[in-house]
Amino acid sequence: MTQEKIGFVGLGLMGHGMAKNIVEQGYPLTVVAHRKRAAIDDLVSRGAVEAASLDDLARNCTVILMCLTGSPEVAAAVAALKPGLAPGTVVVDCSTSDPTVTLRLAADLAEIGVDFVDAPLSRTPKEAWAGTLDCMVGASDTAFARVQPIIATWAAKIVHIGAVGDGHKMKLLNNFLSLGYAALYSEALALSRKVGIPVADFDKVIRGGRMDCGFYQTFMDYALDGNREAHKFTLGNAYKDMRYVESMANASTVATPMASAVKNAFALAMATGGDGPEDYVPHLSDYIAKANGL
Repeated sequence: MTQEKIGFVGLGLMGHGMAKNIVEQGYPLTVVAHRKRAAIDDLVSRGAVEAASLDDLARNCTVILMCLTGSPEVAAAVAALKPGLAPGTVVVDCSTSDPTVTLRLAADLAEIGVDFVDAPLSRTPKEAWAGTLDCMVGASDTAFARVQPIIATWAAKIVHIGAVGDGHKMKLLNNFLSLGYAALYSEALALSRKVGIPVADFDKVIRGGRMDCGFYQTFMDYALDGNREAHKFTLGNAYKDMRYVESMANASTVATPMASAVKNAFALAMATGGDGPEDYVPHLSDYIAKANGL
């Protein structure tokens, strides 16, 4: 069986580590530059090849992974790749995307004999570098069999959740829960301080109890200890994801007052200065505190 030739588009906080694991586990890897050279230069030093353009990358790969900001960026990348895509190629979207766009792109690529897979991921850049991400995959059985070994280079938990689009639907549900925790923690911490209970004492009660969890510990690594890089997922991406959750709910005629409240917490942060590239989810606690006079 001929070894797959992998292309990777989107070498940001998550993509760099994912691509590093792909090339280090022996897959031929082609990458393409966008804005920053550091990730490209590092991956080339590990054995990757740099393509001149997305079209060039498409012509030299059998499986192409994308890890981009959202659906507009994914759609633009697919349009640029499309002229170079050969029948039998598989395009894998690891971004957190709008499922309606995913289904449209899949139908469009099917017309030229190209499979589309949605394989969004969970956890942080630390796990991306270690190769221990979680991944939920929407794909046909045939396409999943092809991409599963590649995904396994950077993911320790892989769930084939269903057909194309189902991976992105599940990812939005996952992010609704995690970002809901962030909004809940931020409000609880503000209230705790207002009534005279210091953050350290709050943490002594929650940590190790039934309300403790991995996300809580990551969040509190910033809220309690000031580690600004505890969870490098931007407030802007969180706000985008919650808008996608609301869009999915609207299309399904589901009332989601909780999701709307979570979205509004991130909207508040974005509107009051939290829209920078290094404003991360745990920093939401600062914006909720500020809104309450703290």
